[in-house]
Amino acid sequence: MNTNMILSASGWRKVFAVSNNEQDKTNLISEDDKALSVIAANVFFDYLSKLTNQKNPVIALGYDTRPTGPAIADAMIHALVKKGAILQFSGVTSAPEIMAYARKLDGFVYISASHNPVGHNGIKFGTNDGGVLNGTENAKLVEELKKQIADDSFVRNALETAYSASMESINTVYKTKDNAKFNALKAYKEFINETITDSSNKDHQKDFFDMLQFTLKENPIGVVCDFNGSSRSSCIDKEFFAENQINFFSINDKEIVHEIIPEAENLVHVAAEMERLQAAGHKEVKLGYMPDCDGDRGNIVYWDEKENKAVVLKAQEVFSLSVLAELTYSIWRHSGEPDFKPAVAVNCPTSMRIEELAAKLGAKVFRAEVGEANVVNLAREKRAEGYTVRILGEGSNGGTITYPSAVRDPLNTVFAIIKLLKMTDGTLYKIWCEKAGIEYKADFTLSDVLSTLPVYTTTGVSEARALLKINTTDHSVLKANFQKIFEKEWQKKSALLSKEYAIFNYEAVITNGTKETRNIDDYSKSGKGGLKIILKDKNNNPIAFMWMRGSGTEPVFRIMCDVKGHNPDFEIWLCDWLSQMLKEADK
Repeated sequence: MNTNMILSASGWRKVFAVSNNEQDKTNLISEDDKALSVIAANVFFDYLSKLTNQKNPVIALGYDTRPTGPAIADAMIHALVKKGAILQFSGVTSAPEIMAYARKLDGFVYISASHNPVGHNGIKFGTNDGGVLNGTENAKLVEELKKQIADDSFVRNALETAYSASMESINTVYKTKDNAKFNALKAYKEFINETITDSSNKDHQKDFFDMLQFTLKENPIGVVCDFNGSSRSSCIDKEFFAENQINFFSINDKEIVHEIIPEAENLVHVAAEMERLQAAGHKEVKLGYMPDCDGDRGNIVYWDEKENKAVVLKAQEVFSLSVLAELTYSIWRHSGEPDFKPAVAVNCPTSMRIEELAAKLGAKVFRAEVGEANVVNLAREKRAEGYTVRILGEGSNGGTITYPSAVRDPLNTVFAIIKLLKMTDGTLYKIWCEKAGIEYKADFTLSDVLSTLPVYTTTGVSEARALLKINTTDHSVLKANFQKIFEKEWQKKSALLSKEYAIFNYEAVITNGTKETRNIDDYSKSGKGGLKIILKDKNNNPIAFMWMRGSGTEPVFRIMCDVKGHNPDFEIWLCDWLSQMLKEADK
């Protein structure tokens, strides 16, 4: 059996639409993909059963709103029931929801392709630690999957065996779906209260939300969401905002009507709705968000009072704002404690603005390879070393992870901003102003906050120029070739770089998993991990970087450049230079 599935720790993904058209909204999958789903379920069951030493592990199973989700789930239900799993099948479920629920169980299987086009689908696996399996554990499943699908007779037998499962048991899984969904939502709501407040103490949580609601009665705020037919339309969002005295509006609740990735080009819909609401008299509407299909990521639109219009925040700006909010919240909660060492864990291509912001707040920044699991595990390592890592994530896509969560969550992102704006007497913004040496004013707006953030010009993750088609499959070879070309180019362009851009030196850095290695002299050692060239001024201060890495979830090679200050011309030049060198290295 052949499969072109990408088997990343961030998710196993491919086009499941039977037509093989990534934009096809069909709900049909092929017999081969049904078999693939069965084998994947079997592999995870065996892994989890051995890990937990349980013959009948309790597994949460759900999917996002992609049309092929139910067909994949049905195949996996047959396989898991036949194996003996106790299934909690909740149907349409968001990623943060199922991962919160799985904390009470043994593990989860989540069917989703995150932000990929609608014809794609995929599978994420996890235990009960709140996140997806890390790279090492995922590799064990990948190895076993490849071994099993290599034997066609084994695949046919596995499919036949799965579909010999008791129909009574299968029907019970479907009949109890509503109960499982109720329990999943309940678990998620309890958990989101903990992540927002940074406390498992119910009394503290109540005090916090009482304080917030009191403030919002006097100074209301409204939020609008473009669900775009995502799993979050079946989640707690509407109820949760209403309970906390926040006016909530939504569009596209039931259907995927435009591209799924929550980047600037797709946030225009929520921006338009915000402007319509403002014109209709809803002056309290200040924030908007759009989740991706699995509901674990949501980038932000805000109302700019100065410009009197809705403005789409770039992914790196969203993450910076979340870091500012949660670092100051962490300082407010823990400042004065002798063992308080604030830190942020981010992925390699997160803008250097985070180092600048964190330094003002006395926090360290640690970097991992791209991939949610890598950042989550880096944060765990740093907590074990005594750091308080309240906020982590991938600035390159705006994904915010708020401890103790181990997954991105748009509710945490929105509430981070609400805390920054609405906590009594501007507490968090006051902390930022004091630490950054900025004059505080009581009637501040989000526009005022944004104007105080470090300014950088950064390539957008979904821009066409950030995605290269590379033919070299061995990225160690590609990067070795790139090193030779770059070193020659450096010699040729050193005078130009110093004169035009004040760049006098550079440092090569690689990230593999949770490990960052600096000052490397062999670029090939990064393998399929991240490679970054940090460009420095005459005082050896970093002022720009060029970054590259092959995607683990899409057949593309990603590049990104980051430049200190508002300097779009230099960012474009740098990105073009990087692209040209990589194309030459790929010949």
